[in-house]
Amino acid sequence: MKTALTIIFLLLCVLIIVLVLMQEAKDDGLGSLTGSGSGAETYWSKNKGHSREGMLILITTICVVLFLILALLISSKFLN
Repeated sequence: MKTALTIIFLLLCVLIIVLVLMQEAKDDGLGSLTGSGSGAETYWSKNKGHSREGMLILITTICVVLFLILALLISSKFLN
């Protein structure tokens, strides 16, 4: 049982890494120098929860919660 949870845990670790790398950066980068990223409300920023980026954030959050639960289960005394 502990071996199966450890394998799932490792796969979840890789999945979280991939999901985080797929997300867009939160900072403006060089766009802030020209003023193009100065917080203007756009259709994209208003509907971010329904976009690909919003879905990535939701899936990442779910995976991190599962990661924490599995970490607690694997380290607990109940599975030994």
